[in-house]
Formats: sequence, structure tokens, C-alpha cells
Amino acid sequence: MSTFEDLAEGQTITGEPFSPTRETIREFCEASLDFNPLHLDDNYMQGNFGKTNFGGIIMHGMTNFGLLTRMITDWAYDHGGFHRRLETRWKVPVKPGDVITPRGRLVRLLPTLKSRWVIIEVEIVNQRDEIVAVGEAMVEFPRHEVTA
Repeated sequence: MSTFEDLAEGQTITGEPFSPTRETIREFCEASLDFNPLHLDDNYMQGNFGKTNFGGIIMHGMTNFGLLTRMITDWAYDHGGFHRRLETRWKVPVKPGDVITPRGRLVRLLPTLKSRWVIIEVEIVNQRDEIVAVGEAMVEFPRHEVTA
């Protein structure tokens, strides 16, 4: 297991790819109690929303958040850290059949008196290499006091 001391700015993290299906989108509706027709009704989604036409149902944006959280938490745990913060912004809708992959890049290592922090730029890209979501995460690597 590597530690905070083994990290460097510019290092990258890649999460597990995910391909939403109508079933996984429906399951998220049920788990989150969010039954917005954006996620369930193809006929509704054939309409225009201002200048936007999605052409069919789309995945919940919070699924992006969950994929990023999983990537960060899995990486942090393996390095002795704890996922503390995540901010995201959705940019491109995800549809059934897309393949999306979370990625991160360490942009700042910040030791403080009481702890050590890593700032990570995060994004999710689809199979066309379009950026679906962007954001920033913070991971803490607590200092462990040594007693004699």
C-alpha cells in the first residue's frame, strides 16, 4: 500500500467504466424516489426543453456523483486516506448504452499542521471522449501521532 508520501501532483486515477441501461436507470429511480419523466418516459423526452432535445430518457446526474465517489473512495482507502468532499457539474446527458468512465488527476498536495490533503480534479467521459461531468474532490490523509 502506498501512502501520502508516495503521491505526486499530476498522478491520475481511473475508475471502473459503467454502461447505464434502462433497468439501472429505473433502479436508481426506485432507490432515490426520483421518478422524473426525464428518466422514464421516452415520449415525454421527445419534446423540446427550450433549445434542448434529448431524444430519449437520460441517466440521473447523481449516478455520475456515485461513480466519482466510488473511484475516489476506492483510491483513497488503498492509500490510507478518506474522501472528504466532492463538487460536480453535469455537462452532457448520459443515455442508455453509453459507456462512461470516471477519471481524476491530483492537482495539489497540501500538508497542514494537523493533516495532509489532496485536491483532485475529476471528470467523467463517455465513449466519444466527451466530458459528461467535471468537478473537484478533496481527500484527507490524517497524520498519525507516534507515542513512545
